[in-house]
Amino acid sequence: MPFINDRMAANESERLDRQALAAERDLANVPNPYDVTKTQGSRFGFDLAAIDAHLAEEIIGQHEARALICETLELALADIGDPRRPLATCLFLGPTGVGKTEIVRALARALHGDADALCRVDMNTLSQEHYAASLTGAPPGYVGSKEGSTVFDQDLLEGRAGRPGLVLFDELEKASPEVILALLNIFDNGLMTVASGGKTYSFRKAIIFMTSNLGTKAIYGAQTATLKERIGRLVSGQSYRTAGEIAENELLNRFPPEFVNRIDRVQIFNPLRVTQAHELIGAEIRRINKRLERRGVQLILSEPAIEQLREKGFDQKFGARDLKRELRKAIEIPLARHIVACEGKFSPAGQTVWLRAVPLNGVMSFDTIKDRPYRSANDD
Repeated sequence: MPFINDRMAANESERLDRQALAAERDLANVPNPYDVTKTQGSRFGFDLAAIDAHLAEEIIGQHEARALICETLELALADIGDPRRPLATCLFLGPTGVGKTEIVRALARALHGDADALCRVDMNTLSQEHYAASLTGAPPGYVGSKEGSTVFDQDLLEGRAGRPGLVLFDELEKASPEVILALLNIFDNGLMTVASGGKTYSFRKAIIFMTSNLGTKAIYGAQTATLKERIGRLVSGQSYRTAGEIAENELLNRFPPEFVNRIDRVQIFNPLRVTQAHELIGAEIRRINKRLERRGVQLILSEPAIEQLREKGFDQKFGARDLKRELRKAIEIPLARHIVACEGKFSPAGQTVWLRAVPLNGVMSFDTIKDRPYRSANDD
């Protein structure tokens, strides 16, 4: 009965996929969506303090961006904004790998229990003018016009159970000018009617986020310039511009003024520094350990292992992504090899095996330790 066997295999595969995703969702510090704070007459209710705590643990070095998100959520809780506009329209600027996209995913996890519970549009896929139809639907007379289909999902725009929806336009600067203009009505009145006129999407219960790498080199120079360098420029007759001034100039050079004028908040992300590498490694090891729970394995890093990862994996130019690549190469691949080689040799079911990563001639080896130490290097 090949059909039944195939169906059983597919069901098992789906179950394992859900289990793997649950490990990512069920972080210990994710707020319970049923623990809510709700003001009288408000459409929204959630635990703001728990959400902020989750963002603080997941996103390193971006205190101002966290504060912006908390202020936005406070406005949503009070529900005193214009009901005919999106709850907020925010633009995140900064170099690659500093957490612009990840902070929105962390917010989705904190609000809805799932990092994918947001309407995400990768604007680099909309780089040609005819791709504006992906947002507004095909115009009358074209194939697909009657369906009025777009990349938006109304359920995700509406949010869930009194929590706002989240929209992310990622890598905004890569979109064509026609796509950018298609966003004007969304930002202005929170509605978008498809080109055929048959359906209207509402963004009025959603927070809109955008990310961009515009002007990151000049912004980084302004952020990291020492007082001596700033004074030197002024003395030599050169003008000195702040990061905010550079950002505003870059935005107006790339986008029409009516688009920039509809953005509520622009937040410049801080460059990651080598002193934050320890925290970044700790955050990544916590994520790995959540995925390892279903294998009955937990991992800690020795101080030499952390130092090796910091030296080889931290590059300010590439941010946290470079560190993730090094973790995959130096930790995940050797750990996978160790787990496969030791399959069936670990402790009985129900007991957790603790492995300690120790570099040996530049390659990670894993020692089994009897009990978890009271405090490990990746607890910070």
